[in-house]
Amino acid sequence: MRFNWLSEYVASIVSTESATSSWRQLQEQLLDPQAIYCRIKSTSAEALEHIVIACAVYLLVCLGLYKLTFWLSRHSNATQSESGGLKKALQSGLSLRSVRLPHAAHMERVLLVTAHPDDECMFFGPLIYSLTQRQGCQVYILCLSNGNFEQQGKVRRQELWRSCSKLGIPESNIVLMNATNLPDDPNVDWRPDAVAGLILHAVESLSIQAIFTFDRDGVSSHPNHCAVYYAAASLCLANLLPKDCKFYTLDSINLVRKYLSIFDLLCTCFMSTHWCILNWKEAGIVRSAMMEHQSQMKWFRWLYIYTSRYMFINSMRQINLSDVELEMQIHDN
Repeated sequence: MRFNWLSEYVASIVSTESATSSWRQLQEQLLDPQAIYCRIKSTSAEALEHIVIACAVYLLVCLGLYKLTFWLSRHSNATQSESGGLKKALQSGLSLRSVRLPHAAHMERVLLVTAHPDDECMFFGPLIYSLTQRQGCQVYILCLSNGNFEQQGKVRRQELWRSCSKLGIPESNIVLMNATNLPDDPNVDWRPDAVAGLILHAVESLSIQAIFTFDRDGVSSHPNHCAVYYAAASLCLANLLPKDCKFYTLDSINLVRKYLSIFDLLCTCFMSTHWCILNWKEAGIVRSAMMEHQSQMKWFRWLYIYTSRYMFINSMRQINLSDVELEMQIHDN
């Protein structure tokens, strides 16, 4: 019995050596390049599978939401039946509809300020179409250049008339500028005071209640687009706009969302306060308006009109004085 402690000690040493040996073998396995590659491959395959499933679910949700949006939007035309009541209840609960803009009484005379011919349908198509479908709403276009960058000013002028006609805007509601200090040229900086003066004149002479234009990123980051925003923002900052005139900007989004087509719907509904969503038939009208700009229909524009979210969806936000002050500070820095 006196040697029990010795046998126990020897057994513990053997056990420790065995554990140490197992640990060394495990370390060798972990550090083996082939084992590392197999683990990375297995983990990557599993992660890719999860990503594919998540994307598939997202696309299905967007398709369902797209269908539901137009089903709910038709509830006002339904009879006062159980089905119509269900639509109304769902719409109230989800706050979901194809057009979510301020009340028509506050937007009877709307001014859209663009930089070039084709901006109206390339970026603002869903908004213009939705507004022109409102009874009593007058939509005016102020286009600040005639698109003469490639010496095609006369051609592009006629294209603008035809495009706006497709969208429901009469020629009498279009103001096309041809000022030498506002050329269609990304390398020329437009003076904000010159642009602001033109916008203010249009607002006052046409009794405009709402202005829509680009935001500070200009959707495509075109300098002329951005200049239009800063000119309109300067009017807001200087408190020169009439009190009953509201200022809205079109949301610029990242490149991935820009080419998601209708599959950007879920992001739009969660991240925006005002939007216009077109069904396939209505988006076809916007595409036909874009096709009137034949001088601009390069091969990549054909891809754009079928894949761009701006052919189906516009999201806007109202800009107030505090927003302008913040963005001006960002711009100055």
